[in-house]
Amino acid sequence: MSGPAPSAGLLARQLKQMQNDKEISGISCGLVDNNVYEWEVMLMINDDMKYYGGGFFRARLSFPADYPHMPPKMRFETPIFHPNIYPNGEVCISILHPPEDDKYGYESAAERWSPVQTPETILLSVISMLSSPNDESPANVEAATLWRDNLPEFKKRVRKCVRDSTEFE
Repeated sequence: MSGPAPSAGLLARQLKQMQNDKEISGISCGLVDNNVYEWEVMLMINDDMKYYGGGFFRARLSFPADYPHMPPKMRFETPIFHPNIYPNGEVCISILHPPEDDKYGYESAAERWSPVQTPETILLSVISMLSSPNDESPANVEAATLWRDNLPEFKKRVRKCVRDSTEFE
C-alpha cells in the first residue's frame, strides 16, 4: 500500500504558509471537506482596486494529483462578470494552462503553468487580472466586447457583481 501522493504534503504546507502569512491581505483559504486537493478561497478585493474594489468573491481551487507538475483549476462560485472568466465561473489565465506550447500559437510555454507557481502566486495573478483584463482571447465574449466598446456599461455590470458579492452566502 502506498502512502499519500507527495503533492498532498506540499499542498498542506502551502496552505498552512498562506494561512499564517500576515503579508497576504485580502485572501483567505481553507479546505473543502478536509480534502487538501480542494481549496475554498475568499478574495476580498481592496476598495481602491479598479473595477472590482470592495467585492467579496468566493472561489475554489481544485488541484490535480500530479500537482505541482500540472496546474489546478480555479472557478469562482460568486457570480463575476469579467472577460477572462467563463460564465460558469471558470478562470482562464495563462498560468493555469498546462505547461506545453499553445497549439493556437497564442501563448508561449513560458507564459503557461510552471511548477514554480504556488497557490499564492495564482491568486495574486487572478487579482491582478481582475483590474487588467486580457480581451484578446476572451472566456466571456460579452464582457470583453463591453470592456472594449462600452466601458461605462462594463463598469455598471461589474458594480452590480461587486454589490451582489457582498450579499452572497
